[in-house]
Amino acid sequence: MAGTAGTPGTPRVLRAMNDRAALDLLLEHGPLSRTRIGKLTGLSKPTASQLLARLEASGLVLATGTSEGRPGPNAQLYEVNPAAAYAAGLDVTPERILAAVADVTGRTVGSYELPTPGRRAARSVVQQVTDALDGAVKAAGLARDDVHRLVIGTPGAFDPNTGRLRYASHLPGWHSPALLEELAAALPMPVEYENDVNLVAVAEQRLGAARGHADFVLLWNEGGLGAALVLGGRLHRGWTGGAGEVGFLPVPGTPLVRQVSKAGSGGYQELAGSQAIPRLARELGVENIPPGPYTEVAATLVARAAEAEDAPHRRLLQTYATNLATGLASLVSVLDPELVVLSGASLASGGEALRTLVQAELEELAASRPRLVLGDVRHHPVLRGALESALAASRDEVFDTSR
Repeated sequence: MAGTAGTPGTPRVLRAMNDRAALDLLLEHGPLSRTRIGKLTGLSKPTASQLLARLEASGLVLATGTSEGRPGPNAQLYEVNPAAAYAAGLDVTPERILAAVADVTGRTVGSYELPTPGRRAARSVVQQVTDALDGAVKAAGLARDDVHRLVIGTPGAFDPNTGRLRYASHLPGWHSPALLEELAAALPMPVEYENDVNLVAVAEQRLGAARGHADFVLLWNEGGLGAALVLGGRLHRGWTGGAGEVGFLPVPGTPLVRQVSKAGSGGYQELAGSQAIPRLARELGVENIPPGPYTEVAATLVARAAEAEDAPHRRLLQTYATNLATGLASLVSVLDPELVVLSGASLASGGEALRTLVQAELEELAASRPRLVLGDVRHHPVLRGALESALAASRDEVFDTSR
């Protein structure tokens, strides 16, 4: 019996697989010639020519210039059509919403920041989201309908069993049981929701320090202390979306916190979170602690401690490293990851000096010894992860030529 169209092994599916391979190569390498695409995919010149003609006719690739500086005639180059799809991402905090739109190649083409100071009513959240998205869309010179997919990153996580946001009591207005339905009704494109630290892990996995690693933990310390867990190449979210909420983790060195969801914190947050660093600095005799929001103060203090030679700053960096390793020891003992990525301002500001100390402390406290690295994605990593997540789904949709 002959296979039907769409069955694995049929000409349509094989063409679609070759098409996707070529598109992925163009995304990775930039403009390529027909000959180069043929060599990279293993296709013959006639088959590569047919493939490129097919993709050009469908609007997925563009002919762009010619190769120069090589012997023989110049070869026509091809690239992915940036306008084949657009995706959007939002990074939500209590203070503001960052929005951005990227073309299918991953280039950001429009961005917008919407301040959200004060406590807003629940009914205003949909308006905030649409205003932020529309600001980025307008900056890109597009219309809302041009966006194929939107990914929204928030603290906490939307419980897949109830649809309600958990672990983020500090995000006013986002806890209505009808919020997801209201957002779906207001927006014309598919919308996904993801924990902000998980999105930082996505950015590091696609673009940064975790590329090529299937099992890693990302520890984030900025506004809050959290982790993302990637196991077998996939994010592990947990039954309620709360995997990685390590700020609630009971640890030695702090009082046992009960009813942590009401307290909004736990032992590890109190031991090593950003808000603990100014207090720790004062206790250790560090002088000239700057004023300002605790996230900025913490990052400044850690940066100073990583560079200063005086005893109080050295004690601050060593104590902070020990506190970080105390919680990490529980994580790596359970998960045994290949890699731990340190990210967020209160970790990145310590640089190699802090990373080295945490690595040494962790090797004393845990049986498994993963390699610790600093995150590479420093500029709005939550937003970058949201865009990467939205782009991956959009590419799967528009690059599927088997339909």
